[in-house]
Amino acid sequence: MTDYFQLSCPPDKLQSISTLGLAHLGDGVFELMVRSWLCLHGKATSKGLHKATVRYVAAPAQAKAVAGILPLLTEDERAVYRRGRNTSPHSIPQNASRADYQSATGLEALFGWLYLQGQTGRLNQLFDHMMEEPTCH
Repeated sequence: MTDYFQLSCPPDKLQSISTLGLAHLGDGVFELMVRSWLCLHGKATSKGLHKATVRYVAAPAQAKAVAGILPLLTEDERAVYRRGRNTSPHSIPQNASRADYQSATGLEALFGWLYLQGQTGRLNQLFDHMMEEPTCH
């Protein structure tokens, strides 16, 4: 049985996953982290949790948040982020610019990549840094 909460994807398997696949997974990872953060920090009532979550996971908010962690990324992490950012989107949400959407896709690809390697400590470190930034609140 695969433990989907404690993954350790081998490098060759990780390389075979498309950037959009990484971003798809990373979107879910990031949203779960935001939802957990909101609940643990009492930032919203049950009625406002969805609205608060959307505020953090929307492309413009992710683009602002990722700018704060770029200097902290390793060379490999930067490469994954750039790969995700440079992926051509099929469509862009109305509330986001192309640049914001691409930055958000890069962040999501990075989070998917880290998650698949079981690097939860690194995910937490980057996420905590993003949530401490004044642009996130």
